[in-house]
Amino acid sequence: MRKYLTISLAVGALLALVGASLAFAAKPVTVRQGNLKLKVNGNFFPQKLPKKKFAGVGLKVSSWVSTVDGTHPPALKEFNVETDKNGYIDTTGYPKCKSGQLQARTTDDALKVCKQALVGKGKTTVEVEFADQPPIDVNSELLVFNGGTKGGKTTLYVHAYFNAPITGAIVTTVKTKKIHKGPYGTLATSRIPEIGNGAGSVTFFTLTINKKFTYKGKKRSVLNARCANGKLRARGEATFYDDSTKIKNAEVLRPCTPKG
Repeated sequence: MRKYLTISLAVGALLALVGASLAFAAKPVTVRQGNLKLKVNGNFFPQKLPKKKFAGVGLKVSSWVSTVDGTHPPALKEFNVETDKNGYIDTTGYPKCKSGQLQARTTDDALKVCKQALVGKGKTTVEVEFADQPPIDVNSELLVFNGGTKGGKTTLYVHAYFNAPITGAIVTTVKTKKIHKGPYGTLATSRIPEIGNGAGSVTFFTLTINKKFTYKGKKRSVLNARCANGKLRARGEATFYDDSTKIKNAEVLRPCTPKG
């Protein structure tokens, strides 16, 4: 199992954050829980949005995970994010890709078979610490693909591949669905399997999504938002495999400028 490391630890967190990234502040936001520090930075564009109608937006989001004392961070287990009801993901009419088409493929091969379903790209770093060995940083490109919408849930797949020093590919699934919970309208959920007995933990990722497309003669966007009240928000919850580290109700507000 070591050859697969914890790619899914990184990408699981990544996709759960995608739904929330519309609400991240332009300056880094740091959340600390015990010895763990999570720093997130991001921006959506354009920031001037219609007040009533939804408009297509793009985003870039980055995150850093570290510990106060510099030790190896715990491995992520679950990440759930509730996002503003004034933002949503829409892949209606966009090409789809199946998880099976992405398994055991390099980055280049994944693009060859599912390029039309690509919605985002990024990079990640995972720190791996095996017993009696110094930590190792391994890097991978991240590819986000549309898995389609069924039963009110939109599926996204993230593909990552490491070719040195440990080779392997993992595809992680995140599902988003509509909710009605006060100011929140979307829930993104991800459960990350323990890989390599928790030896690997994400320490960095960055992702950009700005996919526009045409369906039935109309221009559409994968990400959409409106500025109904001058701000967008998100609230996240994360649990880790050490069973003692949790981040709850971490809320971030992002100002926007209404027009029209």
